[in-house]
Amino acid sequence: MNNTSKDLDHLIDLMAKLPGLGPRSARRAVLHMIKKRALLMTPLADVLAEVAITVRECLTCSNVGTSDTCDICQSPKRFTGEICVVEDVSDLWAMERSGVFKGRYHVLGGTLSALDAIGPDELRIPRLLQRVLDENVTEVILALNATIDGQTTAHYIADQLGDVTVSTLAQGVPIGGELDYLDDGTITAALRARKKI
Repeated sequence: MNNTSKDLDHLIDLMAKLPGLGPRSARRAVLHMIKKRALLMTPLADVLAEVAITVRECLTCSNVGTSDTCDICQSPKRFTGEICVVEDVSDLWAMERSGVFKGRYHVLGGTLSALDAIGPDELRIPRLLQRVLDENVTEVILALNATIDGQTTAHYIADQLGDVTVSTLAQGVPIGGELDYLDDGTITAALRARKKI
């Protein structure tokens, strides 16, 4: 095997480590990039090199961007009295895609987990509590995943916040969802969160 083949194999191996890509998908992606070298591969390599140098975590909310304070935290158009707490940056980006929330965010970096020895200090919970005081926050929206660890984390944060209004996202039957296809936990949450029509 020559050096070029080793380089290609290494590229395929690295691509296969990306979420959603296995070895076969990575191989197809690499072949596609090679065929579109000038249009795709070279610009992608340049952008990857640039982002690897410039990307950083926002000092306020822990979003990622290319400056110490992300665009959301810098924006004067965002509400300052509301913080939406999410587990990970991908959750923040999902909330932003909806375009509904106009406040600010706080990324925890995970959830509490006794089994994994993840306590409040391993997450960004102390920083959240400080932000609530410093920024005169009136409502904290807990947009955590509906898992045991997510719910445990939500209850812990709510207990720590005292007089601040704490809310969670509604849970239950999605629009277009059919009961027959839903799990028991989703049906239970939907029934408990029922409202009058």
